[in-house]
Amino acid sequence: MPSESRADYAVLASLVEQGALSQADLGRILGLDRNNVNGIVTRLEAADQIERRTDPSDRRRNIVTVTASGRAHFAMLQEHADAVQNELLTGLSATERQQLIDLLDRVLAAHPALPA
Repeated sequence: MPSESRADYAVLASLVEQGALSQADLGRILGLDRNNVNGIVTRLEAADQIERRTDPSDRRRNIVTVTASGRAHFAMLQEHADAVQNELLTGLSATERQQLIDLLDRVLAAHPALPA
C-alpha cells in the first residue's frame, strides 16, 4: 500500500471510528505533524472523501468529517489491507493470529502517539 494510501487509511479510519474531529485532534491521535495532517486533509477534501469546516465555537479550528465517498474509499482500503494481512499471516492458525493481534495491541498501547 503506497504511503498516501496508508495516510488516507489512518485519517479515514479515525473519522469512521470516532466521528468528526478537529485537525489538531487527528494529528494527536495519529502522531502526525500538523503540516502532514493538513496535506492529507487537503488531498482527501479535494477527492470529496472528507469535509472540512470551521468550528463555530472556535473559528481557529477546523472540524473534519468523513463523506459517503470517503466511507466507500475506506471500505476499499480496508478490503485491501485485509487481503494483504491474510496473505502475510497465511502460515498462522486462527488462534496464533489472534495471539499476534493481542500482543501487537499491547505493544501499541504501551507506546501512545506522540503529541503533535
